[in-house]
Amino acid sequence: MPAAPCFLAIETSTDTLSLALGTGRAGEAVHRFQGPGGAQASTELLPQVRRLLAEAGRSLDELDAIAFGRGPGSFTGLRTACAVAQGLAYGTRGPRHPQGLPVLPIDTLLALAEQARADDAAEGHTVPAHIVALLDARMDELYLAAYALDGESLRALAPPRLCAPADLAGWLHDQGLADGTRTLLAGNAFAAYADALRDAPGRRRAALPTADALLRLAPALMARGAAVGAAEALPLYVRDKVARTTAEREAGT
Repeated sequence: MPAAPCFLAIETSTDTLSLALGTGRAGEAVHRFQGPGGAQASTELLPQVRRLLAEAGRSLDELDAIAFGRGPGSFTGLRTACAVAQGLAYGTRGPRHPQGLPVLPIDTLLALAEQARADDAAEGHTVPAHIVALLDARMDELYLAAYALDGESLRALAPPRLCAPADLAGWLHDQGLADGTRTLLAGNAFAAYADALRDAPGRRRAALPTADALLRLAPALMARGAAVGAAEALPLYVRDKVARTTAEREAGT
């Protein structure tokens, strides 16, 4: 019986650096690291990847793909994850991977929803029909995406987009996701936008995207042919601007 595919997962889209190495199969060993993200991620990432590989007794060319959180999220974090994934993939060209390691770019909000699903299940909660992933986008905005839960699998209902916190309740109603008993709102936006999110229906769970979640998602995505070459491993930017000009701020645009 062939060995299960093995993956390296990299998640740096928030203020946390998260790495995981393993097959993504339930019950199998995972080698992981979590630490500060942001500017520190670029200095810690490669040394920690080397440490995880050593712990697992593997080399890069023995892996089957590199999964990374492609966004939306911190622009610096996304560029870091993408650059490292590309560099490691290109650097692994050899007899087993003539074109370099395949790369799996995975939506950050899908990873957030998967982590929320797993945490919710571990605590014995009633399985929700939908998970709406919410990530603080700063500048008084949220990144959000909606997923239907089919068993343990997540199916996209609404792709990643920006939303003002005060508009979330209306958006949930428009999408048919306003049944608070069937919808789980998951993310890191509840404290920052408590007043604006007060009327948004749904049970709430604090959650972040993690490398463990990427690892669990990787086998099915690999089997569906979602892996790409390193050159195609690009960040997903939902917001094109990271700052407003002085004139824009004064005009309220």
